[in-house]
Amino acid sequence: MPSLKDIKKRIGSVKNTQQITKAMKMVAAAKLRRAQEAAVAARPYAEKLQSVLSNLAMREEGDSHPLLSQRGKGRALLVLMTADRGLCGGFNANVSKAAERFIKENEQGFEAIDLTIVGRKGKEFLKSRVPENIKQVHENIMAEATYKTAALLGQEVVDAYQAETYDAVFVLYNAFQSAIVQIVTLEQVLPIQPKEVEEDTADAIDYIYEPTRGEVLADILPKMVEVQFFRALLESNASEQGARMSAMDSASRNAAEMIDKLTLQYNRARQAAITKELMEIISGAESIK
Repeated sequence: MPSLKDIKKRIGSVKNTQQITKAMKMVAAAKLRRAQEAAVAARPYAEKLQSVLSNLAMREEGDSHPLLSQRGKGRALLVLMTADRGLCGGFNANVSKAAERFIKENEQGFEAIDLTIVGRKGKEFLKSRVPENIKQVHENIMAEATYKTAALLGQEVVDAYQAETYDAVFVLYNAFQSAIVQIVTLEQVLPIQPKEVEEDTADAIDYIYEPTRGEVLADILPKMVEVQFFRALLESNASEQGARMSAMDSASRNAAEMIDKLTLQYNRARQAAITKELMEIISGAESIK
C-alpha cells in the first residue's frame, strides 16, 4: 500500500496536470472561435465557385483546358491535412488511418499513389506504414492557414497535373462540424468533375465568355484548386482546435475524478494510521497496568 507521502505527492502531480489541461482548453477555445469564423466564412464562396466550375466542366470538352482532361487511372496524388501537434484526441489518427485505407483500397485502381502530407503528425503516423508513398511533407504551416499558403500549395499541384505527373489529385482533411464532431472528408481536386444534372432542368444553360474562353478558363480553373486547398486548411485548423478543446476538457474532468479518488484513498490511509497509533498507545497503556 502506498504511503501517505506518496499519495499526497501524486495528488499534487495530478493537480499540476489539471492546471495545464485547463489552460490548454482555454487557449484552444480562444483559437477555435477565430478558426470557426474563418472556416464558416469561406464555405459559401468555395461552394458557389465549385458549383459554377462543375457546371462549366459539364459543358466544356476535356481538351479545352488541361485541368478538365480526364486521363484515366495512372498516377494519383493524395494531399493529407493533419496537425503539427498532438493532444487533440483522435483528430490526427482518424484522418491518417483514412489516408492509409485510401492507398490500400486503390492500389489496384491506380498505378501508384503519391502522398503529400501537411502536418508533422501525419508524417509520424504514416512513415512506418506507407513510407514508399510519402513524397513530400509540409510542416509548421497549419498555424498560419493563409490564402497565400494555399495558393502556393495549389500552384504546386496544378503544375504537377499540367505536366502530366499525376492523372488525379485528391485532398483528405477533417471537416469542421462542431467542437466534438469532425468529419473525415475526401474530395477530388483534379480533374475538375462535371456537375451531374437531371435532364430537362434549369441548369442546362450556356455561358458567354469575356474576353475569351481560353483566358477565362486559364484564370479561373487554377483559382478553384487554390480555394479548395484554402478551405481544407481552414476546416482542418478549426477541427484541430475543436478536437483539442474537447480532449483537454475530458482530461481536466478525468483529473478531477482522479483527485477525488486519491483524496479518498489518502483520508482512508490517514485514518488507518491514526487508528493504528491509537491502538498502540492503548495497548502500551494496558501493558503498564
